[in-house]
Amino acid sequence: MTATPKERVYICSPYSGNTQSNTTKARLYCRLAYDQGFVPIAPHLFYPQFLDDTVKAERAVGLQLALESLTQAKELWVFGIKISRGMEGEICRAKELGIPIRNFTSDGYEM
Repeated sequence: MTATPKERVYICSPYSGNTQSNTTKARLYCRLAYDQGFVPIAPHLFYPQFLDDTVKAERAVGLQLALESLTQAKELWVFGIKISRGMEGEICRAKELGIPIRNFTSDGYEM
């Protein structure tokens, strides 16, 4: 039996735009983190299940809840070179909190 991961990493990747493709990629990034022994935190996979990202007020709530989740993370993992506005906010907040940031390609390779 595999040991249960304990350290959390925040998965920072695009959601808006092609949400179907971006959701698929985020799931793969979460698996990558899990396979490396971490608990992935991916609010953009969770909050759109009940918040409508196309409704400005609900998107704002989702982004705020996501930033709150970030405080639980040991690291922020940024995937891809295209940084969305939401990702930009997460990166800025991680810097404010002193959370280390790791960068990965959209294929999951560390840069």
